[in-house]
Amino acid sequence: MSDIYPADSDGDALRKVVDAGADMSRPMVIDFSVDAPDQSVAIRVAELVAPLGFDPDISFDDDSKSWSVYCGKSMLATYDGVVSVQAELNALLGPLGANCDGWVPLEIRNNCSLRNHLTIGSSDRGAHLR
Repeated sequence: MSDIYPADSDGDALRKVVDAGADMSRPMVIDFSVDAPDQSVAIRVAELVAPLGFDPDISFDDDSKSWSVYCGKSMLATYDGVVSVQAELNALLGPLGANCDGWVPLEIRNNCSLRNHLTIGSSDRGAHLR
């Protein structure tokens, strides 16, 4: 199944999700990471995405002093799906100075043993696992 994904960052990420043993035929919660320039924008991001079916979780990183909003969405992890959601988030949130810079299935994000070799990364268009 992993041969069906395009040779780009999102395709590479989906192949790694498959290789980690995810059941790609079942919906999973995917966390789309949105960088926000400050707390007020992070709060506004959460307010905007919640009515669209996302479960937002605001986070502040003490080391980098940066704000993120993890926007969880239950969906099939398909190439078109993750690319479309990233584009939707960037179109909605770009005017606020926020951007979607990563995604990861929640199961992998919460699994410490998998997290060591599947981490959120960014690309020119969106996000991927590396």
